[in-house]
Amino acid sequence: MPLMVLTSACRLKPLCRLQRIQAHMMSSHVEPEVLLEKAGRAAVITMNRPKVLNALNLSMIRQIYPQLKKWETDPETDLVIIRAAGGKAFCAGGDIRAVTEAGKVGDSLAQDFFREEYILNNAIGSYRKPYVAIIDGITMGGGVGLSVHGRFRVATEKTLFAMPETAIGLFPDVGGGHFLPRLRGKLGLFLALTGFRLKGRDVQRAGVATHFVESKKIPDLEKELVDLKSPSDTDVSRLLESFQKQSDLDSDKPFVLDKHVSDIDRLFSSSSVEGIVQNLKADGSEFAKKQAETLSRMSPTSLKITFRQLQAGAALSLQDVLVMEYRLSQACMRGHDFYEGVRAVLIDKDQSPRWSPSTLEEVSQEMVDECFSSLGEKDLVSVI
Repeated sequence: MPLMVLTSACRLKPLCRLQRIQAHMMSSHVEPEVLLEKAGRAAVITMNRPKVLNALNLSMIRQIYPQLKKWETDPETDLVIIRAAGGKAFCAGGDIRAVTEAGKVGDSLAQDFFREEYILNNAIGSYRKPYVAIIDGITMGGGVGLSVHGRFRVATEKTLFAMPETAIGLFPDVGGGHFLPRLRGKLGLFLALTGFRLKGRDVQRAGVATHFVESKKIPDLEKELVDLKSPSDTDVSRLLESFQKQSDLDSDKPFVLDKHVSDIDRLFSSSSVEGIVQNLKADGSEFAKKQAETLSRMSPTSLKITFRQLQAGAALSLQDVLVMEYRLSQACMRGHDFYEGVRAVLIDKDQSPRWSPSTLEEVSQEMVDECFSSLGEKDLVSVI
């Protein structure tokens, strides 16, 4: 090596070392899982785990909840916006794998996660200031709980909504027992049992979102929301409607279930899940066959508790629904199907869960009743 190059290299060593240290620090720097910021008089929550589709974990819940409560009484805060980083997902659900691992070994996360998540859902549902959820991307399970109970939910063409819990031995929780039976006709029950996916404008047409705005307009919408001075719900609503009027993407396409709305109301009107399956099989249409096939793959226990959950939830407040759902969550943690569903769908991905009991007929009324029974002093009612 020529002397000049060697000397230069030696002279640069401390600088190289510094750059290496900085590079290492940058690579080992852990991004916050959730960003809690103020922009003028608006509070902004940003879900910030894009690599895992912004899955909601307990530490995120523990950051969001107290801050949300502070902002609610803060005279310097006028509204709350919840959004997500990454462009692909708002929040694809709760960190279910961590919960099942905890449940297997009796770790308290199996109680804490559901308990604290539902307390957060209730806080959103009873929030005293305008709460705007920008659900621009995948929104399932826990992500639905962070948005659907708020006053304003803005869908875009990238929104993908589903409550797919019956496929993993769970039930559509996070207040699903409250909002799903309040959708028109039997649509909520259909979405709950089948896990059917709604996309884009259809999320609003179904009543899950309150507004539809094209994704490219979201940065401008966020800026204008932040610029609102002491906004009332009416002010926020007016602004969202003005953006919706500028968003005509897919407005000419009919609702994906348009042709099937009356079929859903007819076929899903029954006093039992077995009755629904019977209706679907007897109908013989392609649509009915497809739904019967979908239900045959779901956990029979999940289908039965979901049916009863929505039946009961139709007449309950959100708070009472969440008390009921906490009981159901703990029944699932004590049972078999949740662990088996997560194994088949998320871990081994063989998509072949072995449910126990394996048929609807084997899931007795007593088994279902037991899932809904009080947890005594461990009930959610004392803290919600």
